[in-house]
Amino acid sequence: MQPLMIMGIALAASLATFLGGVLALKLKDKLHLVLGFSAGAIIAVVFFELLPEALELGGSYFDAGTLIAFTAFGFFAYTLLDRFILLHLHSEGDHCAHTGATTRGLAGASSLAAHSFLDGFAIGLAFQASVAVGTAVAVAVLVHKFSDGINTVGLLLKNGGTRAQAYTWLLIASVAPALGVLATLFFVFPDNILPVVLATFAGFFLYIGAADLLPESHHAHPRFMTTLMTLLGAGLIYFVTSIAG
Repeated sequence: MQPLMIMGIALAASLATFLGGVLALKLKDKLHLVLGFSAGAIIAVVFFELLPEALELGGSYFDAGTLIAFTAFGFFAYTLLDRFILLHLHSEGDHCAHTGATTRGLAGASSLAAHSFLDGFAIGLAFQASVAVGTAVAVAVLVHKFSDGINTVGLLLKNGGTRAQAYTWLLIASVAPALGVLATLFFVFPDNILPVVLATFAGFFLYIGAADLLPESHHAHPRFMTTLMTLLGAGLIYFVTSIAG
């Protein structure tokens, strides 16, 4: 991938996160629609790009069952990471505890920053596979980054943090995906390793979309519009992959 292209994608990921945070208060009542759209996009990129590409690239080295097993490993590994290390919380919902609220808000914001770095890393990794895969992953992540910006600000303000803290962590979360993208400039995965990494990241994305974003988007909200937004998100990725590939 050309350096100018990767710099542009890194900048876009950062801007999407930052703009999401800036508009957090204005979009608070519409957050479920953003989450629903993001869920559809993230899940679609697993089925339409990451898994097919992993199976195609890895066909000479692994059987399909082995690569699917790596996807399952990625899914459950991210489950453990999310629940016991990242403490991934959201700006909405009763599950945001009020005991030690500020601390939990900071923990949630830092987890979103770590998550943002992994998203950026996934973009750079996808472009190592092909431009088509990279484009689809980039679109899905950029949509997702917008909601992450909203969540970063919402978490801190909801849990007693100051506006200064909210915008400090928003800046950190905005820089994180760009750093993740840029990190992939310094190495290239070998042909026999790249399919395994793609399959594992497919598991990561499947967890983020299906086990995290999708349930959150339907939490205490009208389901018709959120479901429609999920289908639109998936449709967008299908369209992008059809054009790019």
